[in-house]
Amino acid sequence: MQKTAAVPLSGGKTYRKYSWHNIKRDFVKNWPLMLMLLPTIIFFVVFCYIPMVGLLMAFEDYKPNLGLFGSDFVGLENFETFFTSVYCWRVIRNTLWLSGLQLVVVFPVTIIFALLLNELSSQKYKRTVQTISYMPNFISMVVVAGIIIDFCESDGAITSLVGAITGDYANLLSLPSAWRPIYILSDIWQGVGFGSIIYVAALAGIDKSLYEAAEMDGANRFQRIIHVTIPGIIGTIMIMLILKVGSMMSVGYEKTILLYNSQVFETADIISSYVYRMGLQEADYGYSTAVSLFNSVINFALLVISNSLSKKFTESSLF
Repeated sequence: MQKTAAVPLSGGKTYRKYSWHNIKRDFVKNWPLMLMLLPTIIFFVVFCYIPMVGLLMAFEDYKPNLGLFGSDFVGLENFETFFTSVYCWRVIRNTLWLSGLQLVVVFPVTIIFALLLNELSSQKYKRTVQTISYMPNFISMVVVAGIIIDFCESDGAITSLVGAITGDYANLLSLPSAWRPIYILSDIWQGVGFGSIIYVAALAGIDKSLYEAAEMDGANRFQRIIHVTIPGIIGTIMIMLILKVGSMMSVGYEKTILLYNSQVFETADIISSYVYRMGLQEADYGYSTAVSLFNSVINFALLVISNSLSKKFTESSLF
């Protein structure tokens, strides 16, 4: 029977190298826990790994009647078509603009909102604010888009308010300069409350004695936030930042498609909406798959780079 080998590490430490015997023994010992993992494993296999076979369409002139393995192989032609397209740099630029605004505006606002909640002394008032701020997240995106469209029409409430200041009562969603601010402000309204949950949970784990020690040292409330609260959740902040940077190219298409129109394509058209149009509306499946694959590769590269930088400078990382 094969024994577990002790493998030396630097600094005199060792770790146990598992043999198949040990894996089998652990499985027999912890089979209920392994069984609980089974639905998750099945989910990822069915919805994440098996569909990866469809990436072959990115290298084919895919025809549904010929199937995945019967369509003509075209190599990198779909990628070349995208990079030489007049839409290529427009959708990349718009995607980076929108995700960049989410990163520098929505991401910090979420953290600030969690810090403000943490400073509320009245638990009843705190729960009330949390409940109200969470509610927009549970509203259907279609309903949210409908509200925004109604409010931003030429006679809508927001347009009337803006028009009273600027004198221009044009439909705000038809103005390229106004589309991004509307998108970001609606993101804040809809997602900041729900997005703050993880930070509120992290704040609850900070040792209260640290606040007491800081107060005894003469630190005011703002100084306690800077020197105790933020360092206490910096690990959580960095993990969320890594995930955010790793998905910079994946701005959701649902809200974009519901809000944009041909008048604001120059500002509002992003990669995901372009993939939707090319794939589902124009049925160019191979081309749209190639664009989506390019998008995923860039996201993966951003994730690895941001994780490496975070691990180097803050010692917080995903892997």
